[in-house]
Amino acid sequence: MNAPKLRWVLFTAAVTFLIAVLLTSFFKEIRKVDTLAATLDKRMEELVGEERKTQKLKQDISYYSTPEGISRLATEQFNLVRSGDRIYKIEVTSQDNLQ
Repeated sequence: MNAPKLRWVLFTAAVTFLIAVLLTSFFKEIRKVDTLAATLDKRMEELVGEERKTQKLKQDISYYSTPEGISRLATEQFNLVRSGDRIYKIEVTSQDNLQ
């Protein structure tokens, strides 16, 4: 059996080396793409959350711009009441404080 010529051995080694380099680069790029996709998904979830907050705040602004909203805000935050409203004071006594 004839021994392979040196040029075929070098050619095979060069092709093998080239394929190894290309595959390594390919798998590294796939890993980068996966990382970027995960980061993008996370950012999109954050963006959707911020959009929901913004929508809720816009709804609150439109509600508290109405007379009913202003009345409710005055009642909740400043303890103001309208004439004719009844005020109830609830006192809670706990057994924990008596010891």
